[in-house]
Amino acid sequence: MSKKVLIVGGVAGGASAAARLRRLDEEMEIIIFERGEHISYANCGLPYYVSGVIVERNALLVQTPAGMKERFDIDVRIHSEVTRIFPEQKEIEVKEANGHIYRESYDELILSPGAAPIRPPIPGINDIESFVVRNVSDIDQIKGYIDEQQPQTAVVVGGGFIGLEMAENLQARGVNTTIVEMGDQVMAPLDFEMAAILHEHIFTKGVNLILEDGVKAFDKKENKTILTLQSGEQIEADLTILAIGVKPEIKLAKEAGLTIGDLGGIKVNERLQTSDPNIYAVGDAIEVKHLITGQASLIPLAGPANKQGRIVADVIAGRNSQYKGTQGTSIAKIFDLAAASTGANEKTLKKLGIPYEVSYTHSASNAMYYPGATRLSLKLIFEKSAGRILGAQIVGSQGVDKRIDDIAGVIRRQGTIYDLQELELAYAPPFSSAKDPVNMAGYVAENIINGDVRTVHWYDVQKMNPKEVCIVDVRTIEERRGKFILGSLHIPIDELRNHLAELPKDKDIVVYCEIGLRGYLAYRILTQHGFTRVKSLSGGWVTYFPAVFS
Repeated sequence: MSKKVLIVGGVAGGASAAARLRRLDEEMEIIIFERGEHISYANCGLPYYVSGVIVERNALLVQTPAGMKERFDIDVRIHSEVTRIFPEQKEIEVKEANGHIYRESYDELILSPGAAPIRPPIPGINDIESFVVRNVSDIDQIKGYIDEQQPQTAVVVGGGFIGLEMAENLQARGVNTTIVEMGDQVMAPLDFEMAAILHEHIFTKGVNLILEDGVKAFDKKENKTILTLQSGEQIEADLTILAIGVKPEIKLAKEAGLTIGDLGGIKVNERLQTSDPNIYAVGDAIEVKHLITGQASLIPLAGPANKQGRIVADVIAGRNSQYKGTQGTSIAKIFDLAAASTGANEKTLKKLGIPYEVSYTHSASNAMYYPGATRLSLKLIFEKSAGRILGAQIVGSQGVDKRIDDIAGVIRRQGTIYDLQELELAYAPPFSSAKDPVNMAGYVAENIINGDVRTVHWYDVQKMNPKEVCIVDVRTIEERRGKFILGSLHIPIDELRNHLAELPKDKDIVVYCEIGLRGYLAYRILTQHGFTRVKSLSGGWVTYFPAVFS
């Protein structure tokens, strides 16, 4: 006898589970309940519809209820909100748009309710007209408002993925935009110095970026919103977007007595079962095991949600399938740059007390002699003992996606920096260099592990007193002009051997260049000439400058 499976939520994990179930079992009864109007839509593409980059609204609709019925014979009930779960009776309560309430029985239940935008209890927040970005209806409202009202100014509250993407697309529509972020950086998965590259870029695009200053209160003034910040600064806006973050939708699960984790997400096992073995949960609503730290985490990403949907379908169909964890591989377009990360960041490892080492490389996206090469800034985090890769972050304008994916694949298999060196990657001058940036990151990390170079980081140098430490700039005079570490001594790398007598052997020496390569060469020269207290600034000036001065 075939099972009857009910699915709460028809986007990402829910839709993926439904389609997979049908492929595995033609006789199974499958019903999707969606409280909204749409299922299986491209929520990651919503901001790009505002600017017109995505022209056709229908392009956002990956699948429709009619399409699911026709192709997969799945019963999709939109405008149907599941209001209660009765685990003992294996039933749910459903409320339709017309107010009609009924019950539906199940053999297996899949929860895929997603996460809801956060609306903090800021004074005045309920008195103003503000928008969030969660579904197609939300983006319809925003686009409709812009088309009809022609706002001149906008404030986006929050500097995460959605906030940055909305700011870019509002700016593309000619709306003068301000981003207000309470933290000291945008894009929390990145560490500060990598986000600092984005800060500089965002300013060059005419967006007003305000960091370390949250919203204290909202007020209305005629057709405008007045935002008063914690600092006392006031901003006037025609349009306000709330992109503060999301929180798991757990109301149904909690009221049903299912176990909720310490972070506020639904607790599941490797088979994605909740504390009730006949109820499964997937997507943004659940707590997952972080692949690197092993800790419970909330990682709201579309890729993992879809994989979880497939795994749940396998489990229900009797196949041996497990979800092994999420490593948080993500990427976002921020104007002309892309920012990507995978694995754990330095902030998390430091907080958990997990030992790590860091290297920075700033390679070219393709062969330097081929037109159009641009810089890729890559931060690699790894174990200093065995060299296992713990995380990576990349910011650049070209080739960011393929490099982060290369490293993500190595991390997934618990690979090391030596694996990065050995990767045989496609090479032709328009696409890469013979030593790909991924290979280079592995080589630099090996130098650190082997003791071929001792490094210091931007935050170490920031605290140094030039009177106590000899800081040596080995760049050219043209590179140094107008941009250098105060108090540093200038000796170009090609002249270094001729000036060894001018350098002290009784105090620490820090050498730096533009991106780190010549600093490494200077380190090797000095240490082989009897200097024992030398360190090289990892990532050079390119890492140091935005982190210290942005």
